[in-house]
Amino acid sequence: MQPAKTFRPDPVCSTPTWPDRAWEVEAVLAWHDDDAKAAIRTLLDDCRHLRRQLALAESVMSRGMARGWTPRYERDAL
Repeated sequence: MQPAKTFRPDPVCSTPTWPDRAWEVEAVLAWHDDDAKAAIRTLLDDCRHLRRQLALAESVMSRGMARGWTPRYERDAL
């Protein structure tokens, strides 16, 4: 009998330098032709959309499926 497989975090994703925050900011600004207000507007729209999706998932998900887990809509303080 073989031992159970254990899952380890992906070393690429768990490094503190990935993803590079400065690069992400530059990529968002470049996508919006360096228009900071357009970038902020798009990011806020994305947040609003994801909150709606989370609320929808919460409303159709049974308690047994998530073993009592409930989503939080606000991040922990940094």
